[in-house]
Amino acid sequence: IHSTIYHQIFDTKNVAVEENVTLNCIRDRLWHSTNLFWIRLVSQSFPEIVGSTMSYDSPIIENIHHITTKQEPGTFVLHINGAQLSDTAVYYCIKVRQRKMTFLKGTFLQVKGPDPGITGVTQDSLSNPVHPGDPVTLQCSVVSNSENRTCTEDHSVYWYRAKPEESHPSLIYSHGNNGNYCERSPEAASQQKCVYSFSRNVSSSDTGTYYCAVATCGEILFGNGTKLDIEGKFFSMHKSVFNDSLQIHEDSLTYAAPTFIKRNTRKAERRNTRATETMCIYSDVRAFECGKSDA
Repeated sequence: IHSTIYHQIFDTKNVAVEENVTLNCIRDRLWHSTNLFWIRLVSQSFPEIVGSTMSYDSPIIENIHHITTKQEPGTFVLHINGAQLSDTAVYYCIKVRQRKMTFLKGTFLQVKGPDPGITGVTQDSLSNPVHPGDPVTLQCSVVSNSENRTCTEDHSVYWYRAKPEESHPSLIYSHGNNGNYCERSPEAASQQKCVYSFSRNVSSSDTGTYYCAVATCGEILFGNGTKLDIEGKFFSMHKSVFNDSLQIHEDSLTYAAPTFIKRNTRKAERRNTRATETMCIYSDVRAFECGKSDA
């Protein structure tokens, strides 16, 4: 019995957008009752069959969008014409004979778009407490390196605010493509930092987390966010309500002071003795005082 051992191969391929890609999988025409498949696996999606063939020689060519699969001598070929960002995935070549399935090759294909050269987007936190009416300035620093840049498109900076009670962040300001202040690094002339500032006098409704977003070359890069808490309003409101409530209760206790008079009504005493009256004045819900007075 003749048997051949095929080593499973897994590799990684990095390509640029619009670049053509060719993946090869071994094929032996002497395999009997055997089918070959190319499948594509994208994160959070079901596997997709992008091509199939038989082990024996066949001129069949399959096309799915810009992906072509066909036989070549000793191989089963997958060709991507003009790769797109959406083609980033893991591609498997699978051999199926009867009820046995064998993975012959796997390739992680990463399609990269033009590089804007941005190496970091950072935001500063607020160190001092903020109260209604205070002026607040938020800053966003965009660090870039021109040596890594393959995209000539300028970037734009936007400010978004996220609040727990809102389902989506709100766009509140746009800088366009001009930074407030830019400087080059003294260590490397290719490195540059631009600082974008956003200022306003805040009110209690401005509470939330503010994010700067840099849009360039088909990508959006977000900063780490700056949390803005407006202090003072709730405490003063709570104190005012408490004082008003206390005054209301004090007034109620002052005016709600009922007087009860108890009379001795035994018949034997009515004829000979003046009725004794007992007076109890309730001046508080927790304490009272009683005294006797003769009518």
